[in-house]
Amino acid sequence: MAGTARELMLAGQLYRGDDPELVELRNAAKRRLLRLNAMEPEDAAGREAVIRELLGAAGRNPTICPGFACDYGSNISVGDDFFCNFNCVFLDCAPITIGHRAQIAPAVQIYTAEHPLDRAARAAFWESARPVAIGDDVWIGGGAILLPGITVGDGAVIGAGAVVTRDVPPNAVVAGNPARVVKWTKE
Repeated sequence: MAGTARELMLAGQLYRGDDPELVELRNAAKRRLLRLNAMEPEDAAGREAVIRELLGAAGRNPTICPGFACDYGSNISVGDDFFCNFNCVFLDCAPITIGHRAQIAPAVQIYTAEHPLDRAARAAFWESARPVAIGDDVWIGGGAILLPGITVGDGAVIGAGAVVTRDVPPNAVVAGNPARVVKWTKE
């Protein structure tokens, strides 16, 4: 598939992250993040305005606490009443889609970026990305890591420190490394 590096990235194909367009898009996101992370906590309207400028889409009442980092921001969409606590990292080289009423604890990391297993391809700075989708009413515990390509079903709970390497069914509670279902929530 031919296209720009951005098109290849969003299509899940190999691309080079040092492409000038991608570098400028990341730099624009960094400028927005600097503003967001430095804003006064009392300036709720200003914070929300910068969140809306940073993200690709946001529902009603989005909250992102300081220390947030992402690659582009424009590839992240969140539903109504999204809450993201301190020091979270969302590597959004592919879409990150988060449903309504999601609660993200401190230091959660969501990765879409991948690097080839082939040493020569890695040395040539090739990379790819796979999307992450998170349903409605999901709670992700502190320090959890979500790897590329996973889907988290509605109502799921991810325990603190879990490393999510595969899809999480709706209403499942997962914990551990790798994360496994340990029980089920009530619907």
